[in-house]
Amino acid sequence: MAESLQFFYNNQVFVYLVLGILAVWQLRKFTLAWDDLRSAAFGLEQESARERVNWSASMLVLVFLLGVIEFGLVYFVVPAIPAAAPLLTPTLDLLATPTITLEASSEEAGAALPTVVPLAAASAASDNLCIPLQIEITTPASGDTIQGVVEIYGSADIPNFGFYKFEMADANTLTWLTIQAGDKPVREELLGYWDTSRLPAGDYQLRLIVSDNQGAPSAPCAIQVRVETPSE
Repeated sequence: MAESLQFFYNNQVFVYLVLGILAVWQLRKFTLAWDDLRSAAFGLEQESARERVNWSASMLVLVFLLGVIEFGLVYFVVPAIPAAAPLLTPTLDLLATPTITLEASSEEAGAALPTVVPLAAASAASDNLCIPLQIEITTPASGDTIQGVVEIYGSADIPNFGFYKFEMADANTLTWLTIQAGDKPVREELLGYWDTSRLPAGDYQLRLIVSDNQGAPSAPCAIQVRVETPSE
């Protein structure tokens, strides 16, 4: 179901173009049939022209209804189903070094500020760097068993926030795949959804990467969970 909706969402321009061509074609046929009906002198000619007028009118109504259905799917149905329209993930420069500028008052100048470690710099020291209230997955917890569509809670709120993204990988291969992204900071709330219904049962890594407004990603906050096949 989600894949079908995603097809109509991603190809909406093509769908509208096809429907537009069909509408113009049927409108021309309707006009010609209507002219034939008005000029027909005999009963058989009138009946034939009337059938063509009715057929073209029916096709125009059908094309209009299909356009309304496509519009409803794109603007009402797909946004209500998270798995059908994953957010686009901005292109990342994984080797970039972020420059983070923080404004602090004189009273706060001596206070320690939390440090966001660049992904490239942190990879050698640690594969998992979670910072409470900044880069953190709280639900599900590491070691949990999950199935179906999973709600992911936590925080993605760093200084000079840009965007965040989720990546998943089989625990045995660690080939990462982006599954969702967001462009609004989140603190201890819903970050997004992970549809595991099509994944084979097994152990998986889920990681959260938050980038600043220059596109420089942080070190990932990762957890390991076990995916089970939903019961019939």
